[in-house]
Amino acid sequence: MRTTPENDEFVDDPATPAPPRRGVGAAVLGRLVIVLAVLGLAGGGIWLVTKASAPVASPTTMEIPALQVKAADVKPGSVAPVNATLAGGATQQTSPQQAQPKPGKDPLTAWTERAAQATGIPARALLAYGNAELAMRQMQPTCKISWATLAGIGRIESNHGQYGGAVLGQDGRPSKPIIGVPLDGSPGVKAIGDTDGGQFDGDAAVDRAVGPMQFIPSTWRRYAADGNRDGVGDPQQIDDATLAAARYLCVNNRDMSAASGWWQGILSYNNSTEYAQKVFGLADGYAKSVAAAK
Repeated sequence: MRTTPENDEFVDDPATPAPPRRGVGAAVLGRLVIVLAVLGLAGGGIWLVTKASAPVASPTTMEIPALQVKAADVKPGSVAPVNATLAGGATQQTSPQQAQPKPGKDPLTAWTERAAQATGIPARALLAYGNAELAMRQMQPTCKISWATLAGIGRIESNHGQYGGAVLGQDGRPSKPIIGVPLDGSPGVKAIGDTDGGQFDGDAAVDRAVGPMQFIPSTWRRYAADGNRDGVGDPQQIDDATLAAARYLCVNNRDMSAASGWWQGILSYNNSTEYAQKVFGLADGYAKSVAAAK
């Protein structure tokens, strides 16, 4: 994987569907019976708030990422999180260029190892967030999206690819597919008819959000990316999913380093003020934690 992309080979054409993938397996939620609300369903993420009913699920299954995060006490549009970037950004950020890695070690890999200790984010997830920032700096430098914002979204959407007890492998794929509930119009759930024939979500009746960044299949087709450069856009693969999320956030020449642009981007991903406040708190905290670890 390149740490400094030189061209747009990381992504598919927005108008071109991602290459076919085999159907995704059974839903992560298993046989858990839930009551849920999809708050502010947008093209990108789905924020699930659940309440269990019998049968009682295991603690691992009930670890809904969004419920574990406190919303930051900040007024929407007033300020953006610390915009720590991997190079040439905020002075608080420890960048790969400032690192002194062991001989032969990739600078971005060295940075992810240190950042993982500071933030508690899996190093493999951080590698995806960092690479997405670097890719967007080449493809759309005016967007100025940071790894920390992408990490905030990744934490809420799937606990960095670990939702439902999944383990994020070194290949960037969770040990089991991350798939949301059916968007079938049942109480508290918006209705979205099937758009992918079950190709990505394994459901040929209605859509479900998929992968570490929780893309609805129709939105994935538009923003599909090949972040790990294996020739395939896969929403379950965290490099691909994170770069697609960055592309989604950077549309219309949005500046993700400015307060107005940042809030517009996050609210387009999920139109919920509380969701955006949670992402804010996470992104700001991650950036400051890495800064303190310098």
